[in-house]
Amino acid sequence: MKSFNCLLCNEKATVFCEKPFHLFYKCDNCQGIFRPKHTFFDASTEKNHYEQHNNDVNDVGYQNFVAPIIHAVLNDFSSNNKGLDFGSGTGPVISKLLREKEYQIENYDIFFENVPERLIQKYNYISCCEVMEHFHEPLKEFQLLHSMLLPKGKLYCKTELFKNQVPFEKWYYKNDLTHVFIYQEATLHWIKEKLEFKKVEVKDKVIVFER
Repeated sequence: MKSFNCLLCNEKATVFCEKPFHLFYKCDNCQGIFRPKHTFFDASTEKNHYEQHNNDVNDVGYQNFVAPIIHAVLNDFSSNNKGLDFGSGTGPVISKLLREKEYQIENYDIFFENVPERLIQKYNYISCCEVMEHFHEPLKEFQLLHSMLLPKGKLYCKTELFKNQVPFEKWYYKNDLTHVFIYQEATLHWIKEKLEFKKVEVKDKVIVFER
């Protein structure tokens, strides 16, 4: 079996899961778990996959799903602060709910709201809900997110961490073929140290990086 370097830290990785449609490698350095690049969807197939998601901003279940991020932003920042929903998708529910509270928040999505000017602005907070597991180049993406945060700014992420809660081969979260990079808690701390975030915490199902 061919060896691959980690998509995040570029260290050597070894086979972790080998199943039909699900080949993953694991990095012993940052503990990231990833699909090799040759298995990734091309851009049009990936976009089509996301268009199948039923992300209705008025759906109460969807609103409840993002509620931990909404509560964190409301607790940490005021409506005078500026935010960005990074990877806002086909249904930017986070922006909808925060704007209803008169918060200032923009959307960015490479497929559905690709406005490059928003990536050179600075923000007090950035939400990244069910997005980081899709990063083809996670280090580059986290460097970008870090660069957009103002001092004392916060990055709120939501993803499923692998904690050996079930055997990886049976874990539902790996089954989405666009989930190309899976994080463990150690991976989050590697990112924190590499990019010199002040701290990282996991609370109420939200991962919070603080600049």
